[in-house]
Amino acid sequence: MRTSPSPRRFPALVPLAPAVLVVAALTLAACSTGDGDAAASSDDLPPAAEAGSALDLAEVCPSTVVMQQDWQPQAEHGAMYALLGPDRAIDTDAKTVTGSLVAQGVDTGVDVEIRPGGPNVGFQAVSDLMYLDRDILVGAVNTDQAINAQAAGRPVVAVTSQLTSSPQIYMWDPETYPDATGVADVLATGATLVASGRIIPSLLASKGLLDMAQLDPSYEGSPQRFVTDPSIVQQGFGTSEPYTYEHEISQWMRPVAFQYLSELGYSIYPEPIVVREDDVATQAACLERLVPVLQQSQIDYLLDPELTESTNELIVELVEAYQTSWTYSPGVAAFSAAAQVSDGLAYDDPASGVFGRLDPERMTEIVDTFVPVLQSAGSLPADAQVSAERLYTNEFIDPSISSGLTAPGSGS
Repeated sequence: MRTSPSPRRFPALVPLAPAVLVVAALTLAACSTGDGDAAASSDDLPPAAEAGSALDLAEVCPSTVVMQQDWQPQAEHGAMYALLGPDRAIDTDAKTVTGSLVAQGVDTGVDVEIRPGGPNVGFQAVSDLMYLDRDILVGAVNTDQAINAQAAGRPVVAVTSQLTSSPQIYMWDPETYPDATGVADVLATGATLVASGRIIPSLLASKGLLDMAQLDPSYEGSPQRFVTDPSIVQQGFGTSEPYTYEHEISQWMRPVAFQYLSELGYSIYPEPIVVREDDVATQAACLERLVPVLQQSQIDYLLDPELTESTNELIVELVEAYQTSWTYSPGVAAFSAAAQVSDGLAYDDPASGVFGRLDPERMTEIVDTFVPVLQSAGSLPADAQVSAERLYTNEFIDPSISSGLTAPGSGS
């Protein structure tokens, strides 16, 4: 069991994305108009990458590299937002941010456009969006969702991981259940599980941890149910709710207890970077240079305190500028970045020591586990044929890139 710690200073298909508070639309003024006024002049840009070097993306990539996220701006997406140069411009109408793609201190010669997901795209799956709009080069798609996409004829291929373990949690009130050491103890009392979707509950039911009669699938992100009925178990994210409930939700303002679902068999890669299956070949030259940039960007975002802080400031700025019902404070951004490291959510591939590498054995295990779970939940046809080998490739991974972060319990 974990209870929410003190604030730390360093550094889903949605609707399983973190919810801070679902409130009325923000009234803060947008930081730019819809025409996307630049935040800085080109004179402020870092030096250009050496022509033909590994960081020269202009030679091989589209002039604008479009990246599609699966939810609103948040620190779990820090690696993407950390790539934006100082000339970035925010389009408050389209809900996008565009700027020079800057990696490791140099201008790569292309722009990057980052698009948020969730309500900004009508809650469409990222894999669907990528096939509807071929301008999108890369997206963030959970492995279990990629299984559905492959079966639906819109296959996506993961080219690098960002987080290594899922930040999703189930949380409960430690005062109501003082003797509970994990989710199983609370669910064994017959407590109601309030969640959205049936995939993870179906996984727990397959392990004998949950009777599906306990499931209330009505969770929509609001804290109201939890604070008025602390007997329930509720979904959340370890990078968000432990902080917001203790520090930002006025009706609560005390710790919650929680357990990461990765400890209960939710073994997916969370939001790895994917491309359309045919782009593995057609965009190979670009991906050979872009994927190492993405590997290193996640490491830099998490481990460079200055970059963490500046990127988090941008993320909060974007949330305010987009003026949706999503709220995101500097405190939760800092907490999230710190938790990704301290809670062991991002680490080098244990089999190779390479950050961002996808483990073939783990991918096979994910397919073996989640195909029947998805079928049980009704989101995958009973006759679906899914290939683990088609869900990922390590051919663009730079094996020299490591973070030094190790898996929880590795002893390193």
